Amino acid sequence: MKLNKELVFFTGGGTAGHIYPGLAVADELKALAASNNKELKICWIGCSKGMDRNIVEKACGPDGKPTADKFYGIPSGKLRRYLSLKNLTDLFRIAGGFFAAYHILRKAKPAVLFSKGGFVSVPPCLAAHLLHIPVYTHECDFTLGLANRLNFKSADCMFVSYEETKNRLPAADQNRVIVTGNPVRPVFYKTDAKRGLEFLGINEQTKNKPILLVLGGSSGARQVNELVFENIDFLCENFIVVHQTGLLNADDNRSTSLAEKYPQNYKPYNFIYEQMPDVVASSDVILSRAGANSIWEAAVLLKPMVLVPLCGSGTRGDQVDNAEFFRSRGAAEVLLGAEADNEHLKATLTQMLDASKRAAYSDALKKLTGDEPPAKKISTILYERGIK
Repeated sequence: MKLNKELVFFTGGGTAGHIYPGLAVADELKALAASNNKELKICWIGCSKGMDRNIVEKACGPDGKPTADKFYGIPSGKLRRYLSLKNLTDLFRIAGGFFAAYHILRKAKPAVLFSKGGFVSVPPCLAAHLLHIPVYTHECDFTLGLANRLNFKSADCMFVSYEETKNRLPAADQNRVIVTGNPVRPVFYKTDAKRGLEFLGINEQTKNKPILLVLGGSSGARQVNELVFENIDFLCENFIVVHQTGLLNADDNRSTSLAEKYPQNYKPYNFIYEQMPDVVASSDVILSRAGANSIWEAAVLLKPMVLVPLCGSGTRGDQVDNAEFFRSRGAAEVLLGAEADNEHLKATLTQMLDASKRAAYSDALKKLTGDEPPAKKISTILYERGIK
């Protein structure tokens, strides 16, 4: 089958963390092709339900043009490690997703399929492998998620964010692994803090407190939200709190009443879309879950972080690994398990009021992020191997 060198497919979804890094690679890939006088079309295969289509179709590159030319929604079933009746019904959705992806890819014949993981990515990766379309996948966490364990079997190459991830794999597999770091959208390298302040309605001249940006992921995090609500008096006394409550775990009535009580110092949002890079740039401290996407976006902007990783029986521990890595490098503070309480939150954030200590965290982050953006490294490899 002759492949179309002017067409690249991306897949991944289920959460924003499986989409935004892929969009970062897509933006860099299009820019690289344009610099070589080549026009490249980008298509995305994601969940037919949920946030995938909305995020992909809203995404624009640094040039203001849409990143993806077309979005294809396919049925998707969740991959679970535990016994559940839903596993049975989801098998049919996974099968439906495979046949849908196979039909799309066989007709389109893209030069490359790049996967950012998530349960929706498994059927397209398998379909592409059977169609002899080169497959590349990226793992952002220390340990491979179940989807990427399966995708790696179909992949020509897997990109990882950490050297430790590669070293944990069998020696026979390491020749198909390249350490790149975690891709972050190009717009995070071209931010404007003043625009962020304007979006938030904060006057730069009269701002007399550091800005605390609270993030729990695109869906939100009930634990993080509760920490904010329970400590709102302390927080608003010391910070201007910008609180992304999430699309699923928000408490709009509570947020609205607090915004009325603290009109200058508490600013809640369910979700911040295209303005997020500028909002992060305008912030002084980030209080966040420890998903790889959120961490690395804050890291490239050298923002001190207080991380509250998701832990316990409902997770494989990837957020804990991410958080501990940044803490071990002096780049973040971590509230883990029982330490994620009011007392430790106040003590940790009180330290962050010291501008010199925030500068030390920023210096540590600068050493971690390096000079070349990971998305650019990945796009160069994709271009050289599959498109040039």
